Parts: sequence; structure tokens; C-alpha cells
Amino acid sequence: MATALYRIGHFAYRRAWLVIGVWVVLLGAILGGGVALGGQTQESYAIPGTESQDSIDKLAAVFPAAAGAQVQAVYTVPSGASVTDAPYRTAIEDMATVIEGIAGVNAVISPYSEYASNAISSDEQTAFTQVQLTGPSTDVVPSTLQDLTDTATLGEKAGLEVAFGGQVFQDNTFGITITEIFGVLFAGVVLLITFGSLMAAGMPLLMALIGVGVAIGGITTISAFVPVSSTAPMLALMLGLAVGIDYSLFILSRHRTQMATGESPHESAATAVATAGSAVVFAGLTVIIALLGLLVVGIPFLSVMGVGAAFAVLVSIAVAVTLLPALLGLAGARLAPKPGGRAHRRATTPDTGRPTLGRRWVGLVLKAPIVAAILVVGVLGTLAIPALSLDLNLPDGASEPAGSTQLKAYQLIEQGFGPGYNGPLIVVVDITQTTEIFPSLDAIGAEIRTLPDVAYVGTGTPNPSVDTAIIQVMPGSAPDAPETKVLVQAIRDLGPGIDQKFGTPITVTGATAVGIDISNRLTGALIPFALIVVGLSIVLLTMVFRSLFVPIKAALGFLLSVFAALGVTVAIFQWGWFADVIGVENPGPILSFLPILLMAVLFGLAMDYEVFLVSGMREEFVKTGNARQSVIHGFSHAGRVVTAAALIMFFVFFAFVPEGTGAIKGIAFALAIGVFLDAFLVRMTLVPAAMALAGKAAWWIPAWLARLLPNVDIEGEGLRRHLLDNAWATEQSAAITAEEAVFGVADTTIGPLSFNAARGSVLRLGAPASARRVIAATFAGRLDPVSGRLQVAGSPLPSERGRALRSVALAEVAADTGQTLGDVVTERVLLSRPWYRGRTTRATVNTWIGRLNAVRDSGLEPAEPVTRDTLLASLSGHDRALAAVTAALAENPAVLVVDLGDALPEDSMQRDLQTVLADLVPSAVTLVIAATAFNAEALAWSSRRGTSTLTLTSTPADDSASVDGKVLRS
Repeated sequence: MATALYRIGHFAYRRAWLVIGVWVVLLGAILGGGVALGGQTQESYAIPGTESQDSIDKLAAVFPAAAGAQVQAVYTVPSGASVTDAPYRTAIEDMATVIEGIAGVNAVISPYSEYASNAISSDEQTAFTQVQLTGPSTDVVPSTLQDLTDTATLGEKAGLEVAFGGQVFQDNTFGITITEIFGVLFAGVVLLITFGSLMAAGMPLLMALIGVGVAIGGITTISAFVPVSSTAPMLALMLGLAVGIDYSLFILSRHRTQMATGESPHESAATAVATAGSAVVFAGLTVIIALLGLLVVGIPFLSVMGVGAAFAVLVSIAVAVTLLPALLGLAGARLAPKPGGRAHRRATTPDTGRPTLGRRWVGLVLKAPIVAAILVVGVLGTLAIPALSLDLNLPDGASEPAGSTQLKAYQLIEQGFGPGYNGPLIVVVDITQTTEIFPSLDAIGAEIRTLPDVAYVGTGTPNPSVDTAIIQVMPGSAPDAPETKVLVQAIRDLGPGIDQKFGTPITVTGATAVGIDISNRLTGALIPFALIVVGLSIVLLTMVFRSLFVPIKAALGFLLSVFAALGVTVAIFQWGWFADVIGVENPGPILSFLPILLMAVLFGLAMDYEVFLVSGMREEFVKTGNARQSVIHGFSHAGRVVTAAALIMFFVFFAFVPEGTGAIKGIAFALAIGVFLDAFLVRMTLVPAAMALAGKAAWWIPAWLARLLPNVDIEGEGLRRHLLDNAWATEQSAAITAEEAVFGVADTTIGPLSFNAARGSVLRLGAPASARRVIAATFAGRLDPVSGRLQVAGSPLPSERGRALRSVALAEVAADTGQTLGDVVTERVLLSRPWYRGRTTRATVNTWIGRLNAVRDSGLEPAEPVTRDTLLASLSGHDRALAAVTAALAENPAVLVVDLGDALPEDSMQRDLQTVLADLVPSAVTLVIAATAFNAEALAWSSRRGTSTLTLTSTPADDSASVDGKVLRS
């Protein structure tokens, strides 16, 4: 990973304007596309497979009049008056008449209708009109809602107070408020203190804003095709800002530190992207995987939120590793800390002078690590206690912003009728198997009335085809109250008995029942999801740190952080402790999907801090073997940037709390407090304490497990080897250089061999067929050398195998394949031609065949010219070899390997073929001629090219086990 990111960093630095242009075009296109398509958020809490959703789908098919979204127009009269008074009644009925004519309205039941469900309060101060829309809430257009609310003037002119309630009126808008701007400004202050440079502080902010713009544009575009809840773009905005700033901070901090120590800006930028960027990619991928894990819960709106947030994180990663190094290329050396400044001194003399705050803190923790560990666990455990009473539900009218028409309607209904009227239940009755429809419906209603917490049961209403009926039930408690959940289950428990008694199966639906089913589904998924996330963290960290203690400790710390954050959220948002301080107007159940979102997001952020702190500890431990000193060294070097990153995340998340809607406020608070607790208590206190207590055992891993795990190389060990090999290869003047190079695989090796082949020279390789193939494949980058050093055409192997693949061509005298000469040359031309170039190859193929005919005439005997249509099978072994070489040369290689095999044993023929090859192959191409053996006359052959011979002879015991190498120079 580090080597690939190093190349990306190099490219972005060199081609800065190209990379910037691509991002500008992408940003403009995706934002413009979202606006052009008119994407808008809409609340859709459909949850396939639940009783409530299945009932809604059934009603949509057989009873569409009862399946659409519902709106309540709520009225209250002045004190001492009654809604039955003539002027008020007239105004209410006039409103109902006007509403009936609004497009999108299916039916209107005024409070005075015989079909109204107890729509006038007992004190006659409050009443409501039930408005049935033609489709679900996701299909309701804004113009319909505007026309509905405009009718309020009719009632207000008569002295009525009018409000409209219903799910369709929930606030679906989102935007940047002043508090979010303050959050970004706070992040800028932290960056300015961290870097001491205005230019450096501005770059992470710019990267985050560009990433957020692309992410929000993408979500807006998608919302034109699928329902996207208003929480989805807000979550993407929060997460995109936070991780976008942090990821760029990590890379930029490493870049400035490296430049302070004298590294060139270009090399420093590429190395920073490779090293710090590896941790960024790893941390970002953990967040993405956790967020995409929400797909397994099976709730569409939550899946959309997870995908949207994951997209925002993916964009942030891409911006950090591509756009940021491009800007570093424009800034050049101007980003280097000024000599003598605090940032320069901290980078160049980190272990001298006055200890940093991080050094002092880790020293304090390590004075009594057991005490620090106990204190952290005790504090977090205490904060987690309220999480034991976690109550989950979806937002309703009570969570809407103050002054909204929905909150006003919710409060008026609660005051006039009781809280349960804000969450009516719909009992769906299958009446296909009964002949006594109305007596059965009355009997079912009577049984429901006997249940606790039932305030009102309406009359059963059949559909026009008389196969389905509905009964409206008003609970006595609020929609989010535990008693309402109990009532829903109690009605469902009546189902088997009612079916047996009347032959009428029943189900329960309605917005309240849907919310309860979603909450139950999410509550049930909470523990499995937590196990998946924790298991994932253990696997990933085991791969990264090659340790068992580190991932187990990290996972336990993550669980402590999550449950402590949930506990604090429950205490404030559910219990109401200090609710007024952060503007929580109506404490109540926690948003049903908040715990899972918190786990998904906090998991990635926690692993982010874990990687940056512990990777430095591991790097130092590998060098010194001193466990305690490694903890101090790693923390001292990473503590400052992790502190800055955590503070930025906290400010960005918490900025959404004061002015956020009910749903986003809780999510933002939980993320903010979770980041704070995890960063400062778990990662920066518990982690160094636990690592010090474990000592060297912290880095133990069973040997068998170490062999099974892939090497992630997040610390850039492979990159350092690549850079050293690259520097060595650059110093070589030969086309091929081997220094104690061992070829083959671990159990069957060839070598070690040391030799040079000058550029444009001929290297004759005499060896058995298996050895020739192994060495040729290694030269071409298809097989890695086992050990030692090897460079081919300036490409060190194995780290530059891709470049070697493009620089080396292989030609083998093949058996009859039924192909023509034109076929094999055309294949090679197309193989080497870039995708963006034209595919007209005929002239190129003819040119190479012409060169082949020219060199054939210089052979021992004149030969008939060959053409594109000449079959390879019709050629002699001599000419088939020349044809194979011609085809390989069409790839324009720097090194050409020709395997003659055993086809040409005669001395004169072998000498002639080598002479012709020397003429056919361009002088700049290094030619490797491989055969089983070269006869005496052939070995004496020489040409205008420099020639060397490498002869490999097998041992008598095992022809394939090993070979001896010897270099003979002409």
C-alpha cells in the first residue's frame, strides 16, 4: 500500500494542475447534476418484512383510501368558546371544503362528520380534521403541503388557532447554520496552533470542504432516484468535515516534519502520502466497512445513510491522497517550518530541550500505569450505567423544532385529547372468511377496548370490495412511550384468538407501529452488529501490528467508549439531565438508529487514533526492543497530532448540537462525546498505560498466525526498502545487474548469482529449460527474486515489477500454433500500445515484417520473403526464432529475452542465428539469448556488441533443486 501511495503522491505533486483540474471538474459536475436533477430528501421509514410494513403494502393494494399519508388540521378556540359555536364550525367546515379540492388529497373527514374518530375534545376547545392523501409520505409534493397550510388563514380569520401535523410535515431541510460555521472556525484555530502557519492551517479546511461538496452533490443526485432521509446528508456533512480535516492534517503534519529535517518538498510530499497516507487509507476503510455493515441490518433508510456516509469518507480519503499532494506541489518549500521556530525545533530536536505536553503526560501516566488504567475504566464504566435503560424510537412530532407547525399541532392534540392521539394505531382486519362483518368488527373493537392504555377505539370500516377493514385505535400514552409498545404487542397477541373466534386475522400498522417495529429490529441487531465491528477491529489490527494484545486492548477500549457515550446521551436526551444546557426541548427515547451509527462511525475514528499512536510505538520497539521507551517515544511523536485531530472532530460534531434538528442533534452529540472520551481517556491514557503494563508481551504473536496474516505494511517498511532499491538501481549503468541474487521459489532456488549486462549488449544464458524459464520470468517481473538485489532496465525487482513488465519482452521459439506471422506481430503491437492511442496497426506490422526480411537476407543462405499471411508452421526453426523475436520487438522493449531451446544444435546455425539477431535487434536493446548450451564455435562468436555469457550447470544429485552460476566474459 505504501509504495502505491508513494507513486500517487509523486504523480500528484508533479502534475498538480492536472489533478486540481480534475477535482474542480468533478466538483462542478456532481453539484450541477444534483441541482439539475432536482434531488430532495424525504423521510421514508419503510422496513420490509415487518408486520406493520406488510400491512401498509396490503392496504395500498386493497384499501388505497386508507394507505396514504395522513395529515391532521388541528384547531383550538379562545378560552370560553367551543368548536361547535357557529362561526368556528363554519370556518372549520369551509377549510375542509377547500382542502377537498387540493390536488393530492383523497378524503377529508371534518370533526363534525359521523365518520370522525372522536375528533372533538371533551371540553370542546380543540378539534381536528383528518386529511387522507393519495399516496405515501414519500410521494407528497411540496405544493400540496403549501396549499394545505395556506388554508389556515380561513380559520385564523375566524379567531381559530390552526396547526398541521403529520409525518409529511417533518422538517426535511438541512443546511449550514452559524454554529456549524463556528465548528469549522474552531477547527481552524486548532490547526493554526498546531502548525503555526496560516497556509498550512487552511489546507486541511479546504480539502474537507471540497470533499464535502462532492459527497453532498453525490447524495443529492442519488436522492432524485431513491428516497434519502434528511439525516443522510447531515451525517455525511458531519463525517466528511471531521475526517476530511483530520486525514489532511495527518499527512500535512508528516510532510512539514520531514521538510524541517531537510527532505526535499517533492520527496517529502510523496513519502508523507505513503506513510501517513497508509494510516489514513486504513482508518478510512475501517469507517467505510463499518458503515456499509449497516446494509446487513436490512432497513432501507438506514442503508442509504450508511452508504451516503461511507461515500463521504471515501471522497475524503481520495482528496487527502491526491488533491492535497497536488496543492503541496504548488506550495513547494513555502510550507516548511521556519528555522528557529517552534515547529522547526519540535521536528529537528524532539527529544531535547523542554519536554512537550505530550511527553509530560505520557510520563505521568507511566509513573503509575495501573492507577491510570483503573481510573479510566472506572470513569467510563460509571458513564456507561445509564445505557442500561436505553429506550429506542423514531422521531415524531414532539422532536420537531420549536415554532414548527408540526410541533404546535402535536402539542394542541396532546393538550386537547391526550398524548396517544398523536400516534393512532390502525388494526387491519381480513374479513374475507366471515359473513357477519359488522358484528365481528364490533366484537373485535370491544376486545381491544379491554386492553390497558387504550383511550379510544373507532368503528370498523370495510373497504369497497368488502375484503379488508380497518379499526383505528388511540393509545392512552405518547407514541414513543414504553406503554404504547406494550399495547401494540398486546393487540398482536390477541390476533390468534380473534382469528380462531371470528375467522378474521388481524395485524397492526400505522406510523407508530412502524416506528416500534423499526426500533425492535434495530435493538435486536445492536449486539450482533457490535460483535461484527469488534471482530473486524481485532482482525484488522492483528494484521497491522502483528500482535494479539494490541487489537484485543483496542477493541475493549472501543466498547468502553461506545457504551460511555451512549450512557451520557441517555442521561441527557432520555432522562433530561442538563437538557436545557444544550437545547434539548423534549427529552424522550433515543433515536432508534443512533447506537448502530455511533458504533459504525466511532469504530473507524477510534482505530484511526489507535494506528497513529501505536504504529510509532511499534516502529521504535522494532528498532530498540525497549518496550517502555517505545511507548514514550511513540506517544511523544504522535500525541500532538492526535490531540489536534480529536479536538477538531469534537468541535465539528458538537457544532451540530445547538441548532440541529431533533434527530441530528442526538447523533452529533453522541459522536462528539464519543470522540472526546475515546481519544483522551482511552487512546491517550488507557493505551499507554496498558502497553507499559504488558511490556514486551504486547508485541507477541504466534508464529503460525504471523505466517498466515498478510503484511499490510502500514508503517512503510516496504516503501523504505523500495526507495533504497530504487536508489541502488539508479546508480547502475548496466541494463541488468544482479548482486547475490537468488532466483526461483523458497524450496527450489538458483544462485546466488552476481553479473552485469551492459546496455545494448548480448547476454548468453546457458542453462536447463526450467532454470531459463525461471530467470527469464524474473527479468520480466513475472516472478520475484527470492533474495539479493536485481535490477532490469533501471527497475529494481520486485518493487518495480510493473515497470519491468513494460520494459522486458520474452520471445520463445514455439511449436506450431496455427497462427500467421501477421497474427503474432499484431498481438504484440496491440499489447504495447496505450488504450488512448488509435488501433491502426497495419503499417506498424508491415514495418516489422520488412525488417525481418532484411536481416534474413544477410544469413547463410538467401531466403524467400515472408508476408503477413505466412504460416509459422511453414518456417524453419531458424526463421521461427526470428519471427518470435520480431513479434517481441514490436513491444518496443528495453530488454529482449530470446529462448532458443534445443532447436538449433549445429554450431554454424547457432552462430548464424546470433549474428542475424544482433542485426535485427536495435542497438539500444539489451539482448538475452538463452539456450540449453552454446557450442564451442558459438561461444567464440563475437559481434560489434559487448557480449557476456552466463552458464548454469545442474548438480548431479537433483537437476532441478539447485544450480551453480559462473560468469564468463568475452
